[in-house]
Amino acid sequence: MDAAIELAYALDTFYFLICGALVMWMAAGFAMLEAGLVRAKNTTEILTKNVALFAIACTMYLIMGYAIMYNGGNIFPASWFGVTIGNATTEEVLASGGDIYYSGASDFFFQVVFVATAMSIVSGAVAERMKLWAFLSFAVVMTGVIYPIQGMWTWGGGWLSAAGYSDFAGSGIVHMCGAAAALAGVLVLGARKGKYNADGSANAIPGANMPLAALGMFILWLGWFGFNGGSELMVSNVGEANAVADVFVNTNMAACGGLIAALITAQLLFGKADLTMALNGALAGLVSITAEPLAPSYFLSLIIGGIGGVIVVFSVITLDKLKIDDPVGAISVHGTCGIWGILAVCLTAGAGQIGPQLLGIAGIGIWTFVASIIVWLILKAVMGIRVSEEEEYEGVDIGECGIEAYPEFGPGK
Repeated sequence: MDAAIELAYALDTFYFLICGALVMWMAAGFAMLEAGLVRAKNTTEILTKNVALFAIACTMYLIMGYAIMYNGGNIFPASWFGVTIGNATTEEVLASGGDIYYSGASDFFFQVVFVATAMSIVSGAVAERMKLWAFLSFAVVMTGVIYPIQGMWTWGGGWLSAAGYSDFAGSGIVHMCGAAAALAGVLVLGARKGKYNADGSANAIPGANMPLAALGMFILWLGWFGFNGGSELMVSNVGEANAVADVFVNTNMAACGGLIAALITAQLLFGKADLTMALNGALAGLVSITAEPLAPSYFLSLIIGGIGGVIVVFSVITLDKLKIDDPVGAISVHGTCGIWGILAVCLTAGAGQIGPQLLGIAGIGIWTFVASIIVWLILKAVMGIRVSEEEEYEGVDIGECGIEAYPEFGPGK
């Protein structure tokens, strides 16, 4: 009996760690996607943001974020300089009656890569005109305080959890949260120079490297199997193993539905098969299924993702009309489709779930947006958040990092 329980504990811990590693690999996906969708002269800085934010997110979550999220919001006194992980002994596992079934360290690792994902969403939306150190300063507050507080409300057993809000892997808790922080930043920051004309029309500013953008999308697609699959938490019995398999299939089908729907929608609207819309369509489908990737049938998952793919195209168009400049479409993918994903839970949970889901949208969205815009405004007043017009024209790579990503192509490319 003890040996069987120990084997299950080891298997679930290993599964949790592997899924966490897949989610960590999403950091590479965000870096490649964003590097492909910005102009060449801003590539080095966006890469610097992505590698640095991951390290900052992990550090802040260790220092205080994890304790806030899973200790009732209490970070004092013992948790201020670290968090007690508490890996279990055989005796503790046996005495828990099944409540302890994986290592505490594996849980921390899985959670810490989620907070890094939320912060990665912000980097693309504010690309090409934000100061590097202002962004990284925001990352400290976002990953140490803002994200963990709203995460505690649901996954930490807080008031949204008590109200019945359901979010399996984080359409709202991770994706909409990141998008709300990004929206606040974009509104304070303003649009890129030359993006909008005097009559309000938008100018296309193409990205520099479509192969990189496509690679980034596929890396994110792969990482999402860990994102959603790992959120099942265990795999050591027949029922859970089957559930994990269903989550993987549903996640994949939603991405397929999103990509196909976005590609068709772009063709109908623009007369062209827009690759960037197809890439964001796949990601929109993934975000859409994340709140409930287990309950839907495979075909319904395809439909949920497909609706997300249509939504993301119209959301990108609408934000441009509102002069909200998001170079990579992050607010539309993770915010608009995050909202759809939260509501899509009702397709399987029933109409009675609509109230808790709307409460979750309001609670997470308002908290993150208001807290973020306060931080952005403080940073703007203290250190400034936007590079000079000259630096923006020449590219932030030189001004912020001193290194060009593609020096052989010459200045200004």
